[in-house]
Amino acid sequence: MFQEIFYEDYQVGDSRTTLGRTITEADIVLHAGQTGDFFPHHMDAQWCETQDFGQRIVHGTLTFSVGVGLTAVVVNPHGMSYGYDRLRFIKPVFIGDTLHTVVTISEKKDHKKRDNVGIVTEHLDVQNQHGETVLVCDHLLIVSKKATENG
Repeated sequence: MFQEIFYEDYQVGDSRTTLGRTITEADIVLHAGQTGDFFPHHMDAQWCETQDFGQRIVHGTLTFSVGVGLTAVVVNPHGMSYGYDRLRFIKPVFIGDTLHTVVTISEKKDHKKRDNVGIVTEHLDVQNQHGETVLVCDHLLIVSKKATENG
């Protein structure tokens, strides 16, 4: 879905919660194949039984990808991703966990070099089915400002 959202339309404190997505074994296998990360923490169930968590854990990069992907429900022709800051893995994710993301507008600021755009920061709080935070990060968006009479 396309929705035009300008810099001025974002309000600090606004938040939304995405739908959920359950992580499967197939997700882990596909992600390992795509990234080359075949560490036993993700792939070897028997070995993992001897480790602290007692079971395989989902790749952090897969958790990040799913958590961010859940937020991508609107195409804004006036904004695009500018990057991610302060990424932290808080708790492990396991096969069968269902993730959702709480997105909160945490900051807005003018771009230092371009007057026609601003930077909007979305704080992403990825949570499991128990409401426990498993990952946090800040998603920076570069967003066009509304045209003024002078320019």
